[in-house]
Amino acid sequence: MLAEAMADAKLNETSVAGMSFQDEAAMEIDVSKTDFDSVQFTRCRFDACDFSRANFYTVVFENCDFSNCNFSKSYWKGSVIHSCKGAGTNFGQAYFKETRMEESSLPYANFASTTWKSCALSGCNLKEAFMSEVKLGKLRLDNVDFTRADFYKTPLKGIDFSECSIEGILLSET
Repeated sequence: MLAEAMADAKLNETSVAGMSFQDEAAMEIDVSKTDFDSVQFTRCRFDACDFSRANFYTVVFENCDFSNCNFSKSYWKGSVIHSCKGAGTNFGQAYFKETRMEESSLPYANFASTTWKSCALSGCNLKEAFMSEVKLGKLRLDNVDFTRADFYKTPLKGIDFSECSIEGILLSET
């Protein structure tokens, strides 16, 4: 049902709204520029899926695996990523507003040139993530592992890393 709903939304240029998916998988599906509104994904696996320029409004990903998927230039508002795996996922140029990432493992993820407004990250693994040229506004961090993450050209003024692991992070002079 998941793959069919996503393929149908892309084909007909409609949104995926008010749906719930459990224990399903989608492989190599292109849902770029698709809107997801009030959707719940539980224990779903996404393999090589393209979510670029997709919009996520009040969407929950719980215990999902979207490792190596493409979420570049996506928009997130009021959404939650909880207990998910996203190693190597591309979030480049995404916009996160009032979104939470909790207890998730996103090592090597690309967050370059993203914007974060009123978001929270807690209990996440962002080891060796790319956080270059990121705009951070009202970001709350709790127990996030940023070991060897790249913060090149990312202003960190006002960001509280006191409860985070920041060993070996890469910074620029600016």
